[in-house]
Amino acid sequence: MLAITLLGTGSPLPDPNRAGPATLVTGGTEQFLIDAGRAVLMRLGGAGSSAGQLSAVLLTHLHSDHITDLNDVITTRWVMTFEPSPLIIVGPVGTRSVIDHILASLEPDIGYRTSHHEDLNYPPQVEVIEVTEEEIDLGGQVRVSCAPTDHKPVEPSIGFRLDYEGASLVVAGDTVPCEGLDRLCTGAQALVHTVIRKDIIENVPAQRAQDILNYHSSPEEAAKTAARASMETLVLTHYVPAFPSGGGEDWRDLAAVHFSGTIELGDDLHRVEVHGI
Repeated sequence: MLAITLLGTGSPLPDPNRAGPATLVTGGTEQFLIDAGRAVLMRLGGAGSSAGQLSAVLLTHLHSDHITDLNDVITTRWVMTFEPSPLIIVGPVGTRSVIDHILASLEPDIGYRTSHHEDLNYPPQVEVIEVTEEEIDLGGQVRVSCAPTDHKPVEPSIGFRLDYEGASLVVAGDTVPCEGLDRLCTGAQALVHTVIRKDIIENVPAQRAQDILNYHSSPEEAAKTAARASMETLVLTHYVPAFPSGGGEDWRDLAAVHFSGTIELGDDLHRVEVHGI
């Protein structure tokens, strides 16, 4: 079984009820954090996990709302484990530069802590793996692979597929329908896809709002992607604009026109299980 926990279902708009985009996928004893939006560590705690338990962080792209709290994940992993515990961060080309700058911004804090704690005599241990389209050897039982997605002008962007004991799922990140995502989805059982309500956003009288229409998917478009791959489950997240807690049936209805499988959506910490064939 693979378990999906929607840690953060929100958007760049601060929301007291929804953390920024982040998803936790668990297979056996391995845990993968996909993206690290606002308040991700609080939601990890709510899911019964922590930075120290992560097998790897997988970044779909480098938009600020998807990496806002990556510095917190790095620092907390470093401080709250009591021996060197390298954090593996997998992401598109450009990830290494971002991590280098995050670590540079943390230099004062690293100095304070290593000066104060005798047993903390090493800086944060971070291993960055930049990927484009390939299977990624992380040394565990869960197979992780990726392929390009289309979030232009944010480029490159990637989606991830995780396979474990016959269970398989894809986490798309922000993208419009594209061939790379279709390839990842082929033969998988579930798709986690970020979505926006284009029918609502197109009526917002602000150019900055209109600009987001052409590089995100609607519930209908995400549903068509899942249907093309004959998937069993579609999980919607990263709602723009967010619906009230406990709501979202209209989002489900829009997707259901194009996808006959199970459609999951909800609040932060919503959990979905994907069982092996």
